[in-house]
Amino acid sequence: MVREMACRKCKFVTIGKVCAICKSTDLTPDWSGAVLIVDPINSVIAKSLGITEKGKYALKVT
Repeated sequence: MVREMACRKCKFVTIGKVCAICKSTDLTPDWSGAVLIVDPINSVIAKSLGITEKGKYALKVT
């Protein structure tokens, strides 16, 4: 089974070894909570979290 990892910089959740949003390799399997952003331009949640790209994001990254 593939393990999802969260980027420590932008909190994007990925199954790869590099973050697709910020290109960081600082990923961790220790994260909790998730939010799916479909329309970052019109989303109040995305604006409050500072998210500009659509995708799955962790709410808490340790």
